[in-house]
Amino acid sequence: MEIFNNRPGFCPSCGSILPPLQVKGNVFCYNCKQEFSPDVYIGETSEYTIHFNSFDPRKISKKVTQKSEAAEADGPVVERKCPKCGNDKMSYATLQLRSADEGQTVFFTCLKCKYKESENS
Repeated sequence: MEIFNNRPGFCPSCGSILPPLQVKGNVFCYNCKQEFSPDVYIGETSEYTIHFNSFDPRKISKKVTQKSEAAEADGPVVERKCPKCGNDKMSYATLQLRSADEGQTVFFTCLKCKYKESENS
């Protein structure tokens, strides 16, 4: 049996990657079925950083104070005439409501009066 260099996280007997170390107990190599103490991981370091989303109330207040068609829209805005009020701008959203071999359903919302209509494409 060939002896491999003692590299942290690798089986000293066969060289296979060892499974993650558990809270307590020894580690078993999946390949050669030998049992090793947690010392086979000495020298291995894992370092990582967790980045959280930050909250900035100044950005929120700027978004709230700026009123525009895009801010009131439920999605992308297209030029489409509202059948209720005649406004020429509507937002839309699509959903796959029917079977996969049929087209999507498009939901339009008037930016002025909030009238909603749907169209099967």
